[in-house]
Amino acid sequence: MNILLCSAEVTPFAKAGGLADMAASLSKDLAKLGHNVMLIMPKYGDIDTNAFKLENTGHTIGVPMGTWMEYCGLWRATLPGSKVTTYFIQSAEYFDREGIYGNPDGFGDNDRRYIFFSRAVFEIAKVLDFSPDIIHAHDYHTALTMPFLKIHYKSDPHFFKTAGVYTIHNMAFHGMFEPQQNMFLCGFGEFFNGSWFEYQGAMNFMKAGILFADKITTVSPTYAQEIRFTSAGEGLQSELNQRGPDVIGVLNGVDYSEWNPERDKLLPITYSKMYLGGKKENKRRYLAEHGVHEGELMQDLPMLGIVARLTDQKGIDLLEKTIEGFIQNGIIRFTMLGTGSKQYESYFQYLAAKYSTRSFVHIGYNNTISHRLIASCDFLLVPSKFEPCGLTQLYALKYGTIPIVRHTGGLADTIQEYDPASGKGNGIVFHQYSPEDFAGAIRRAVLLYNTQPHWNQIIQNAFGCDYSAKKCAERYTEVYAWALEKI
Repeated sequence: MNILLCSAEVTPFAKAGGLADMAASLSKDLAKLGHNVMLIMPKYGDIDTNAFKLENTGHTIGVPMGTWMEYCGLWRATLPGSKVTTYFIQSAEYFDREGIYGNPDGFGDNDRRYIFFSRAVFEIAKVLDFSPDIIHAHDYHTALTMPFLKIHYKSDPHFFKTAGVYTIHNMAFHGMFEPQQNMFLCGFGEFFNGSWFEYQGAMNFMKAGILFADKITTVSPTYAQEIRFTSAGEGLQSELNQRGPDVIGVLNGVDYSEWNPERDKLLPITYSKMYLGGKKENKRRYLAEHGVHEGELMQDLPMLGIVARLTDQKGIDLLEKTIEGFIQNGIIRFTMLGTGSKQYESYFQYLAAKYSTRSFVHIGYNNTISHRLIASCDFLLVPSKFEPCGLTQLYALKYGTIPIVRHTGGLADTIQEYDPASGKGNGIVFHQYSPEDFAGAIRRAVLLYNTQPHWNQIIQNAFGCDYSAKKCAERYTEVYAWALEKI
């Protein structure tokens, strides 16, 4: 199949979250399965053109906006670790700025930026003479490719046999904007109230993606049910149930060419399930680099870590209410990597200052630290309020690091509570979103850490899990075939 995949972020070029990892790993594995993949994203101002060997194609692309034409340049590079050609939309007005979305509040013109991006996708394909069987869009940023396909491009020879697949990574971000100007820019006409674009008086990009796509996917089977039948649908439950048979949960996968402790070049020491001494050495070096002296290293405390955006969605308020007691009483060591709410950043900096040999904090995002933290920890914390899929718990399993998770979304699909009686299970799971239930999970983890043979058993169970991106790509190949049946 010819597959055109468009995403606002792609690892390693630009990343804000799991969307970037999924867009990259899925593209690589679809190509490995023999599909012809074209990947398109914006050329943000802080993408390192030289490091990633971007080259200017020389094309200038006309993009219809309202009743006029705007223009973009087109660059290309090869997605590292693959043969997938990635195209970058260059626009000084829309993308030549620092960052992706304009955190924390978003750029004021994100509606116009992503209308332009979504429309440019089609014009680029035409200039490059690429006729896709599938256009695969992700989240609200490219949701409008679905109505563009059906309204503006269905009779175009490049697209009349093209099906649209729309993936929801997080229902919390609909992309809701002022309607009149944006309907005009999209060329969708004046009819708005009660239309497939309208939601509470705003133009809702995600709603349009859901209603116009041939198939709708989300990033785990449990989340696919939660968004239809619970408040996790964020008000779009009716639309999702209207499309019920077309809503499919496809579990995200991990790019094991990047996330594999046996050949991870970012680690001081590589290791495997057969050589756990390497994992212990990574932990020892991590602690030593953070000022833990040799004598203190003799005290073998379990180390709990978290790599996350510092938001309420990720359960950071639960951490704020529970973790200090465990650190203060010398029960655990704690380390984190993340950025987000200033309140939470300040709290973790307070912990690092007060407990300098038991709490280690990194504000921001750093890929090397992410790998080293996950490899060095004994447990990874994922106490999310809701979690469409989650990737960090999957990385942790591959590194023999035991996830402590709340039973929700993709966490429920991938992590099962360890059962000492049967020796089965790969993590610690709590159900109620409460400090008490979370603290109980940490206590169970500490007890497990100090109990053999169960500690070795759960580590081996974790290593035995396979959540490869290849499985995800194979499942998407099926979804694409189903979407094409609707054409």
